[in-house]
Amino acid sequence: MRLALGVRYNGQAYQGWQSQLSGQTVQDKLEAALGRFADRPISTLCAGRTDAGVHGLMQVVHFDTDIARTPFSWVRGTNRYLPNDIAIQWAHPVPDAFHCRASAVARRYLYVLSQSPVRPSLDAGRVGWSMRSLDGEAMRSAAARLIGEQDFSSFRASACQAKSPVKTMRRITVTQKDVSPDGERCQWHFEFEADAFLHHMIRNIMGCLVRIGHGDERPEWIAEVLAARSRKVAAPTFSPAGLYFVGPLYDAAWGLPAEATLGASGAAYDGPP
Repeated sequence: MRLALGVRYNGQAYQGWQSQLSGQTVQDKLEAALGRFADRPISTLCAGRTDAGVHGLMQVVHFDTDIARTPFSWVRGTNRYLPNDIAIQWAHPVPDAFHCRASAVARRYLYVLSQSPVRPSLDAGRVGWSMRSLDGEAMRSAAARLIGEQDFSSFRASACQAKSPVKTMRRITVTQKDVSPDGERCQWHFEFEADAFLHHMIRNIMGCLVRIGHGDERPEWIAEVLAARSRKVAAPTFSPAGLYFVGPLYDAAWGLPAEATLGASGAAYDGPP
């Protein structure tokens, strides 16, 4: 039997998703908990690897097992052995043809940015930070220039293992929320949806959007960066703190929960602790 899981985690304490010798990754913790519940080793595959400090709202994984348990038993039983900052949200049997990565038709990310004269405290590690005010219209104008099938080499990390830098960006929305009366403090949500993403692609785009939001570059500059196909011309990679993997999207025929199905509006950000 093949089982798919939806997993949510706070990435602050971990060295990313992918298993490492240190054992201090989300995959390591999940597989250890699954193994204790199943009383045998279990190996998982994920829909999208996340870097150190990046969070997951709905990471989707799958694995094969011959253990007959109800889906909710897998959720409750495995969560018993997981640390408090990782929790399985749902479990669902899927056909053997399902592959959490290859079957996904889109992926979504959210970047949460705090605009404030002082650095974050209660929500440190869960939001990015800009001390200076940001121009929403300028950032939206810049983001619109990234929509469509593009060569995103300028936003690609040198360690990226993707076969091609060409990806199709379907949607970028920039929304200002919770504005203080004096206008100095607010939260910005940047939502990204594409067929796939390159390593550090969102954080490198964020570096450029924030530079434009500060007025240090004009919105048209991001098109020049894109056309250059060179990482050297883009802004520095932005902090991982506010980045959330919202999750992949699949065709409804797989029968997964609504939030993982094509057309879903996305998982919600819970806000500061």
